[in-house]
This record gives sequence, structure tokens and C-alpha cells, in this order.
Amino acid sequence: TLAMAQVVVCNGGWRRWIGLGAAHCRALHRPLSQRRQASERAPSAGSRVAAISDHMIYGPEHSALRDSLRKIIDKDINPFVDKWEEDGQFPAHTIFKILGQAGFLGVSKPTEYGGMGLDFTFSIAVAEELGNIRCGGVPMAIGVQSDMATPALARFGSDELKRQFLTPTIAGDLVACLGVSEVGAGSDVASIKTTAVRKGDDYVINGGKMWITNGCQADWMCLLTNTSEGPMHRNKSLLCLPMKLPGIHIAKKIDKMGMRSSDTAQIFFEDVRVPCKYLIGEEGMGFTYQMLQFQEERMWGVANVLKPMENIIEETIEFTRQRKIFNQPLLHNQVVHFRLAELSTEIELLRSLLYRAVDLYVKGTDVTKLASMAKLKAGRLARELTDSCLQFWGGMGFTNEVLVSRLYRDTRLLSIGAGADEVMLSIICKYMDTLPTKK
Repeated sequence: TLAMAQVVVCNGGWRRWIGLGAAHCRALHRPLSQRRQASERAPSAGSRVAAISDHMIYGPEHSALRDSLRKIIDKDINPFVDKWEEDGQFPAHTIFKILGQAGFLGVSKPTEYGGMGLDFTFSIAVAEELGNIRCGGVPMAIGVQSDMATPALARFGSDELKRQFLTPTIAGDLVACLGVSEVGAGSDVASIKTTAVRKGDDYVINGGKMWITNGCQADWMCLLTNTSEGPMHRNKSLLCLPMKLPGIHIAKKIDKMGMRSSDTAQIFFEDVRVPCKYLIGEEGMGFTYQMLQFQEERMWGVANVLKPMENIIEETIEFTRQRKIFNQPLLHNQVVHFRLAELSTEIELLRSLLYRAVDLYVKGTDVTKLASMAKLKAGRLARELTDSCLQFWGGMGFTNEVLVSRLYRDTRLLSIGAGADEVMLSIICKYMDTLPTKK
């Protein structure tokens, strides 16, 4: 076994991989079906590896990846979360550089731009493990950097554009944000008003964006903007927008009820000039590109909430086992242990739905319906679970001193961001052919 953080040759290029040898690295690039067969034949190398030997989408390599990430979480993130929550911001450049050096910001991105070149199941494994961070804001910010602001650039951007923006983002040298939502256009993406008008070799941008995660610290934005007067689904484009250009104004850092450690900005653009070569892919294809980005974002968000919900249940079990009421542990009340059993069952059902969607996605299947179902269920379950568990904590649950109250606030965003529950329902209805037609 190679030493930790050793650089090995993998898939024809130099790859930094934490705690894995060259044989493991080569195995990562085998098709998913072959990895499953190999993992079934391989002897157990530990409890977690043994537990996933017949996993639907994970093999021992995913487990090793998660173990390495957990070391960073325990050393460089969790000890500082309370301070970052209090400050209302975490040091994105510092944390992203640590993660970038370890390879965690480009797990499924092309190797020629610094990524690992692995399939989307590894991004999901990373998202799950990031759920062990003891807040919602930091993992959300990491997800924007790795899997929300960059998929369209990686897939459709020019080589020059990827080398200028994607490579340093994967390395953690640049902080990225995604500019889609506006004051009057959140889930209704087609209604955005920001414009980018061609003038010579530049686009001139005017408008504004709202609810921008990483917006106060970002070096560049993946910006969705109107570039023509055509139909609203074919008049939008994605641009790489450097955030230090003249005319870009960070209006304010938004004071949120949850996700406190993640900075969220309102941003205005006033005659901002950006070269036309910063266009991602084709002009007029931005809406389509963004819808594709949303599918990965939604599955990533579902994966990221699984561990927080499990951790809340585990901590609630421990608390109610120790907390005595009427001369017996609170946990011994049937209403408590039955409710926790129900919630644990719901988590496993959600996990199965997510893994099915991811499995089909890496095979090239359209999973819009399943991803929307998983996103809908995750948001609703997170609200239900945190509310139920907080109730069992009693007065302590109403303080800022316990994880359940923090995640009660943080996970509420899941039913709003990346498409509200009502939008998910509309998408599902469309695929069920039950959505009324517009007259």
C-alpha cells in the first residue's frame, strides 16, 4: 500500500490519491459492473468494505475515498464549525485548497483538467461523506464548487475556458459560485431578467442575482443570463464571469435563518464587460445546460442529507436513553422508539431511491423523474425527521447547543433550493402525463 497522499500513475496521467495504491487506482476506472464483480470476489479488508461488497453502486474504492475524506473532515473542518457558524462565514479558499490538493473537488471531472476522471457514483460517495460535517452550510458550499457550478463547463466549455476556470477550481485555487436565481426568478428559471448583450468581442451584462452561495468569496461565477430576445427557453446562455471585474457589486451578505457558515450574497451587475470567449458551449443553450446541471445538483443534495439525518437519529437515541422521565429512560416510551424506527426506515427507502437514480444515471438513462422524486422526498423527510427528533430533546432542542437544532434550520433549505418541492411535483406530474396543458 502506498503512503498517504502519494502521487500515483492512474489512467495514463498523474493523479493524487489519498491512501490508495496503483492497483486500486486502476480499478477505479473499470466499468461499474466489473467493479461490483471484483468486489464480490475480493476478501474483506475492513468492516465498511465488507459491508458494501454487494452494494448497488459502491465498491471498496468508494469506501477508501470516504475514509480519506473523513480524516480531513475530522481534522480541518469539524473542530472549527461552531466558530464559522458564529462568524457567519467559513474560509472557503483555505478549505477548498485542502480539499483540492486531496483531489476531492474534481472526483468526476476529466483528468486532463486535474480531475480524477471517475464516474458520478464517486461524487455521490463524497457527497454522502460530507454529510458528517456538523453543519449544512460548509458541505453545501463545497457542493457548489465541485458539482453545481462546474458540470456544464466540464461538459461543454472550450479547452481554453476549462484551463482558465475549471482547472484552478478543481485545484481549490479559485472559489466558484452559481448565478441563476434572481429576486423575481427562483424556481422559475426561465423568467430571469439579467441580460448579456454582444458589443464587439464582449458581452455587456446588466441585472442582478440573489441567494448566491459562496457569492461573497467567489473568484468567478457560472452565470445564467439572457443573450437574445428569443423564446425564454432558447434565449439564455451560460458564461464564466470573473467576479473582480468593474461593475460587479456585492450588495450584501444575506442574513439567513440556517446555513449560517455559508456566505450567501445578493449581487448586481452594471455594464460589466466580459469577453465573448467566456461563453460556455453554444449561445442560446444555457437553459438546457442548467437543467442538466440541476439533475446532478439534486442527486448530490439528496446524498448529502443522508448522514445528517442518520447522525441526528443516533444522537437522539443516545440522548433519550440517558434522559430520565417518570423514572425511566425517555427512549423506553413506545412513542419514542417506534417513531425513531419509522424515521430510520424512511431514510433507507430514500437511500434506495437515490442509488437507483444514480445507477441509471451513470448508464446514460434520463433520471429527471427519479431525481425529482428523491429531491422531493429528501426535503420533506429532513423537515419531518428534524422536527420529530427536536421534540424528543425537549428544552435542549430549542437551544443552539445541539446538532438537531442546527440541522432543523439548515435542512429546511432542501425543500426550497435547487427547485422547490412544488416544482419537483410539477416535474413528476409532467412525466406521469397528469399536468394540465396550458391553454
